[in-house]
Amino acid sequence: MNALDRQAMYSGTKEVSPALRFDTARLEAYLAAHVPGFAGPLTVRQFKGGQSNPTYKLETPARTYVLRRKPPGKLLPSAHAVDREFRVISALSAQGFPVAAPVLYCDDDSVVGTPFYIMSHVEGRVFWTPHMEGSTPAERRAVYDAMNATLARLHSFDPAAIGLGDFGRGENYVARQVARWSKQYRASETETIEEMERLMEWLPEHLPPPGPVRLVHGDYRLDNLIVAPDAPQIVAVLDWELSTLGDPLADFTYHLMQWNMPRFDGATAGTASLVGLDLPALGIPTLGDYVDAYVARTGLDPRPHLDIYAAYNFFRLAAILQGIVGRVRDGTATNENAPARAALVRPLAEVGWSYARKAGAR
Repeated sequence: MNALDRQAMYSGTKEVSPALRFDTARLEAYLAAHVPGFAGPLTVRQFKGGQSNPTYKLETPARTYVLRRKPPGKLLPSAHAVDREFRVISALSAQGFPVAAPVLYCDDDSVVGTPFYIMSHVEGRVFWTPHMEGSTPAERRAVYDAMNATLARLHSFDPAAIGLGDFGRGENYVARQVARWSKQYRASETETIEEMERLMEWLPEHLPPPGPVRLVHGDYRLDNLIVAPDAPQIVAVLDWELSTLGDPLADFTYHLMQWNMPRFDGATAGTASLVGLDLPALGIPTLGDYVDAYVARTGLDPRPHLDIYAAYNFFRLAAILQGIVGRVRDGTATNENAPARAALVRPLAEVGWSYARKAGAR
């Protein structure tokens, strides 16, 4: 599958999948009663790119909104916390950080079947491949710099100062993430993968030193950003489901995975790769230059522990994708492309273990 296929596959909207439909009239009545200025008629379509929490485009004659909801059915423990997503974008919006403006949170299951929130619709572009198909070297260079600066800004906030001091435990983040994703992996496991077994055994005893406690996004990458329609500017950071308080270097090094992601036939969003591309010709910074820019902006330096962070992050991504495989098994996956994730779990685990070996694992 080529880059253009991925761009077409994930861009835009589609008819709502049968398993994720709800009573549009009931939602319209609820919004009319609770959202100032809301007026129907309401049209609902589903975004193609929503992977974990189903996401819908709500159009009215006067305004467009976005609804994000918890999926129906059997769910993994602690997953799909749309209430946390709404809380974090509310806090960040108040700081002028680029997020969609929050509108409303609803925990009444009778409206659409599960809790949901409404946010404003942000116009712009989503690049589903890290080499930004169809762009120019100058634009790529500027977008990558803006992407780096935006994450550095996120990691500069004092959580308590923006009302998020209790948004997570913060300390020992990587250790807790390893424990969490090991548990989630076990809950959704469909086959034995030796490298995952080794990583779950090795990682708890070989963690990087803890960093300062900051707000972390958890899934920061180019295709979770909206770029302005006509400028290399980040106008919204999306998909805050995994956000919490934790180690900013773990967050940043997760973001670095695209520079080292193995190239998969049929790779889908989140697993696209820069490996093998002529980065200078494309206008994309090398991994080293990108890391240097972040260090200069934040004073935080992951370089002494990059191999351990890489092992951890490939393990974590493998466990996240295994969760999607588990939802396919259980009939609660929200995207028809989710089955393709199954083929990626083992290769990601193998890469994670290779980085663990670079860091001294035997």
